[in-house]
Amino acid sequence: MGTFEDDCIITQEDLEGLRESISNQDLPSAINTIKDYLKQQDLVELNVGVTGESGSGKSTFVNAFRGLGDEDEGAAATGVVETTMDPEVFLHPKYKNVKVWDLPGIGTPNFKASEYLRRVQFERYDFFIIIASDRFKECHTQLAKEIMGMGKKFYFVRSKIDCSITAEKRKKNFDLKKTLDTIREDCKNGLKKIGIEVPVVFLMSGWEMGKYDLNLLQERMEKELPQHKRHVLMLALPNITLEINERKKKALEENIPRVALLSACVAAIPLPGLSIAADVAIIADELRKYYSAFGLDDPSLQKLCERSGKTVEELKSLMKSPLHNGINTSSVLTLLGAASLLISEDAVEFFCSLIPIVGSVVAGGLSYLTVSNMLKRALNDIAEDARKVLMAALESEV
Repeated sequence: MGTFEDDCIITQEDLEGLRESISNQDLPSAINTIKDYLKQQDLVELNVGVTGESGSGKSTFVNAFRGLGDEDEGAAATGVVETTMDPEVFLHPKYKNVKVWDLPGIGTPNFKASEYLRRVQFERYDFFIIIASDRFKECHTQLAKEIMGMGKKFYFVRSKIDCSITAEKRKKNFDLKKTLDTIREDCKNGLKKIGIEVPVVFLMSGWEMGKYDLNLLQERMEKELPQHKRHVLMLALPNITLEINERKKKALEENIPRVALLSACVAAIPLPGLSIAADVAIIADELRKYYSAFGLDDPSLQKLCERSGKTVEELKSLMKSPLHNGINTSSVLTLLGAASLLISEDAVEFFCSLIPIVGSVVAGGLSYLTVSNMLKRALNDIAEDARKVLMAALESEV
């Protein structure tokens, strides 16, 4: 059986240090210390390098990856000529620790992959997206081999699939699946001819990011990233497919034991009023994170309405979570009370397992189970709301 450290990232040493710090503080200071501690857990950086030939759709991909359109505030500049002469970083609008880099175009006559990677400081990127809008060329494979030799991950993305589909639709007996399979195999065969033994190609459209191979690309990246980077990736991806919606839920659910364990630690500190005040602050921050990750915050809903033609009121009418009208002390306390009623006598055995970590068996164990129970129920409700909203938006776009 795994330890709490395995499941939650927080170690016993972390908790003991936190307990010592807040045990000598007044209530407001202790609450701020706990909130700052939780924020530190979410500062893991993710750096994504996006490269390819000029005009291949790099900048559009940079924008779509961050949930932005090409004309939105903060979007990377796009155009038919190369607009990127040096690496340019674009922060995710919600998660400033997620940095997507629009890298200079490749494919010039004197292109040398090793010099290019040194120029763009290859070591800072967690992985690379190599984009082509038609067939992959020698410059793409040069770069891939150099990246591979340096121990980094890369993903071939064939962009502008929507344009290819539009062209193919003019033909008689058009078949979408057959067309996509043909394009994918053509890309793979081209890469094999120029030196990539087992190529994997993801078909994408910056204008219709949720279609085609986004789910396959996300799944591949998720498998190959370290756990802490994987969590950041899942939070940052735009919630535009039902598969991503479900994976976001899973990623957030995996984080609940960490938050509940922190609550249990606080409950064991004999500072009047600290436990309940800390729980409310911790839970409120976590719930706001859920709404943001699923795109149910007001700015995200507004953007979804612009794409789908729905109104904010129409989308909000689909949301049934008791928190969709606002997250405040009263709503959190109500949910906490309901969650505490569901703790059974069987939990006594579990309380005992917390003694080495939280010190006070009853206070710590009850706090852990209550917070964990409440967050799981709230996450289920919010994820279901997000699924309904997404389905309504997707139906409008068909």
